[in-house]
Amino acid sequence: MITTNKEFENFIESEDDWFSDIETKVLDLEQEISDWRESRTREIGYGSGPARRREPEREPPPAGYRRQREFPRAGGGKDRGRDYGRTAPSRGSDRAQELIERGRRTARRPRSRRGRKIAIGAAAGLVLLVIGAMIVLRKGPSWPPSVATVRSQITAACQNPNVAAEPNQVNFACGRDTSQILWVFALMTSNGNPGYADAKTGRQGLEPITAAQGGQIAWSLNLHHPYNPLSPVDSLAVAARAINNIIGGATLTGANGKPAVQPGLEGQPQNCARYTGSPAIVSRAGFPSLCASPVISPQGQAALVADVYQRWMPGASAVAAQNASVLFENAGDPGNPQVQAILKTLPSSGG
Repeated sequence: MITTNKEFENFIESEDDWFSDIETKVLDLEQEISDWRESRTREIGYGSGPARRREPEREPPPAGYRRQREFPRAGGGKDRGRDYGRTAPSRGSDRAQELIERGRRTARRPRSRRGRKIAIGAAAGLVLLVIGAMIVLRKGPSWPPSVATVRSQITAACQNPNVAAEPNQVNFACGRDTSQILWVFALMTSNGNPGYADAKTGRQGLEPITAAQGGQIAWSLNLHHPYNPLSPVDSLAVAARAINNIIGGATLTGANGKPAVQPGLEGQPQNCARYTGSPAIVSRAGFPSLCASPVISPQGQAALVADVYQRWMPGASAVAAQNASVLFENAGDPGNPQVQAILKTLPSSGG
């Protein structure tokens, strides 16, 4: 029986040593974790206040340290003994829980200034984009609505192959870059209204020539019905042929049956000097003379348009001719201040 008690006491002492070693290791591990967390906090700049107070180090229990616990006696009583099987694990569990909860805390990084700058820049860019879109989409100065209508009618009128002057085939009025002369003249004389009627002169339609003159030109255009000055396509076709004849001249058959050459604006050297920069002209028998160089410069075309307007619109003033020239030059820029001033002087649509 004595031997059995000694073996039991040796077993208890071995168990106590084992628990003591475990507790020492737990304390050491706890200290290492605490040191690591403080070091990590300093590296990532944890918090903005003073450094977290370091917990005091705990010394491991001395060798041979024993905690009393109660063991049941044979007679049902209790004996005060060492208690590592109950108390130590409870303390260890509390520390482990605390470490787990403290370890879950993550350091917040300070908000990046670069990120704020990017956000502010993006917002400013969006505002500028919206303002730019409003400026681009804002309705600016434009030509009167009649201009778009007359342009479509010019396309149909210029399909007539006989609008070019005879026999030189000058076709300034329906040229790709010069056909605006037709809607400019229509705008100047009738505000683009084919039903325009001038009570003082009796003029009707888009062009200022008389009905008799229009009928003669319509015959040369091979129109299949009597000339109607109130028909916009007919009126524009007649106007195109008249403008081309004014520029390039025409060869007609006289009363005696012989050809009669009628010179145009390009048949005079002084005019060619204004239009092309050179007074040289080309002459052929039976044909009206023409400038040796084509009229291609904006200044030359503008001068030619002013001269044509005074021939095309009987009694037109030099100011009106200059206005027609300005509208022709700025066909793509209705917001031009000169254009806007001229548009305010246009005649009413009549009718």
